[in-house]
Amino acid sequence: MARIVQKFGGTSVADIDRIIRVSHKVKAELDRGHQVAVVVSAMAGATNKLIELCSSVSPLFDSREYDTVVATGEQVTAGLTAMALQKLGINARSWLGWQIPIRTDDVHAKARIMSIETEELERRLAAGEVPVISGFQGLSDRGRITTLGRGAGDLSAVAMAAALKADRCDIYTDVDGVYTTDPRIVSKARKLTKITYEEMLELASQGAKVLQTRSVELAMNHRVRIQVLSSFSDQPGSELPGTLVVDEGEIVEQEIVTGIAYSRDEAKVTLLQVADSPGVAAAIFGPLTDAAINVDMIVQNVAPDGKSTDMTFTVSKADLDRAVSVLEGARDQGQLSYHRIIADSNVVKLSVIGVGMRSHAGVAQRMFKALAEKGINIQVISTSEIKVSVLVAEDYTELALRALHTVYGLDSP
Repeated sequence: MARIVQKFGGTSVADIDRIIRVSHKVKAELDRGHQVAVVVSAMAGATNKLIELCSSVSPLFDSREYDTVVATGEQVTAGLTAMALQKLGINARSWLGWQIPIRTDDVHAKARIMSIETEELERRLAAGEVPVISGFQGLSDRGRITTLGRGAGDLSAVAMAAALKADRCDIYTDVDGVYTTDPRIVSKARKLTKITYEEMLELASQGAKVLQTRSVELAMNHRVRIQVLSSFSDQPGSELPGTLVVDEGEIVEQEIVTGIAYSRDEAKVTLLQVADSPGVAAAIFGPLTDAAINVDMIVQNVAPDGKSTDMTFTVSKADLDRAVSVLEGARDQGQLSYHRIIADSNVVKLSVIGVGMRSHAGVAQRMFKALAEKGINIQVISTSEIKVSVLVAEDYTELALRALHTVYGLDSP
């Protein structure tokens, strides 16, 4: 008998028919003799509507009351899912974050989980009950409801799996696994049977939307095995058709490149003719940090005379206008000197990812050559141990993805 945490996202519980479908997936695992705990998100679109209600009262709402309001979406789903399970003759009960409790810090709207008290859940599981747990929420040490940030239902499920020492955390979404790249763009993309935590973390952080970044990080830290599955496919038998996210040691033979991610949520900022002197980088990035603007890729080009430099970096598109305003303000106040600022939101970041890069040379060179052969100019480059990222014009997104997918041998037969 295994202990499994099943997590169902918003599209999986979007209406009553889908909630009933979910109840049958839970029953299937119970019929195989497993213990099951369920974590649910709000019904698709419900959280957005609740946020709109908060904003309609006041654009500058109290984040503590915001959490009180938006946490109700998961509460509704948990109750309905428990009812659907009870209709199938299953002993099920809904649990809210404060009832368990899931203890968090006091940072509302983006709280971090501190601990989970599992004694009562353990007792209920041992008695054959299925707990249906509201994801996305917890309880602060001040006794207030907290939420963990948008998309944090995955995080709730992984944290619960770690606390309950589950054998696996099955995350059901609207896709049937993790692919080598976006199959909507590259028709030859392949579904992966297994992927390492490190690769999944890079894919998630570089634009892949399958799993939330914080959930993968937590799974890696606690060695929680994750299975990515589709809520909308029914496979015969007991085999699992999705993708397993596991420790590197579980994968016998590693591909050099496992997948290619892309992010359109990038904007490029270039400062021309910045004085090349000690402290100039701090003068640029200090004000951005103070404004809570995250900087990603950075490249610096020093002029031949050694007196000035051009500094290029990327921020999220949502932060572009604010970043430009901050830098212009720093110049007006005499904190920073540059000739001109150029902002460009027509860019995309492409990332080639694979733990096999650690032991193979030439991965980056193949990427650069493939893009050059397609006439695609590289604007910025950044690397890590298992990743090479480049910034190119957004118009070339599809062409670049297909070219890279082919050159690394990822196309399906």
